[in-house]
Amino acid sequence: MRQVRFRDPAGSTRVGEWTDDGIEAAGQTYDESEVDVLPPAEPSKIVCVGLNYADHAAERDKEPPERPLLFLKPPNTLSAHGDTVPLPAGKERVDHEAELAVVVGEQARNVSADEAMEYVAGFTCMDDVSNRDDQDREQNWVRGKAFDNSAPLGPVLATPDEVPDDASVELRVNGETRQRSSRDEFIWSVPELVEEITTYLTLEPGDVISTGTPAGVAPLEDGDEVEVEVEGVGVLRHGVRED
Repeated sequence: MRQVRFRDPAGSTRVGEWTDDGIEAAGQTYDESEVDVLPPAEPSKIVCVGLNYADHAAERDKEPPERPLLFLKPPNTLSAHGDTVPLPAGKERVDHEAELAVVVGEQARNVSADEAMEYVAGFTCMDDVSNRDDQDREQNWVRGKAFDNSAPLGPVLATPDEVPDDASVELRVNGETRQRSSRDEFIWSVPELVEEITTYLTLEPGDVISTGTPAGVAPLEDGDEVEVEVEGVGVLRHGVRED
């Protein structure tokens, strides 16, 4: 099942199912163009994983870390399918980063890898939009990663059975493929990430783990149209504009 949160033409927030025929909810079927698709989760935090693909570590001239490299994006970074992300003004390089995102289904603390998938509600797509100018100058990456609307998320929450263990992850800009890899290229698997993260902090229902990006990150420019596609989830689309 692929669950979608949306605002219907009357302004009501609803939860439905994204099908081949449209968005089905409350006995009605809506065309995507008729509604405002909302992020599929309302996280208290987004826990991101850096350098979880060896090829991305190489393109950043870094060695893969000895344990998962974690950082946070707060709720202000969320944006939705169909939104236009404002790029920070005056920056030379703001990159796209296609990622498979995990949505937590129930409160999780000190969860073992063997039990981790019991706490996963499903998967979605995310673009970890990254301001490299400042990221490369600071340790905590607040300016680089936590600026407004820098985490487009969606369009749906796909249940785990919908997303293969080797699900492809791809990003296109203006129709040109820039990133292409798969979930089985992770250095640390989803269960291993859940175990590591919940050793240090409590994940709440709706929280998101963004699992890292493959090689191919590149700068975004004013007016670009971005598509992030994860096999089994679908395609997250968003635009970008310079402030």
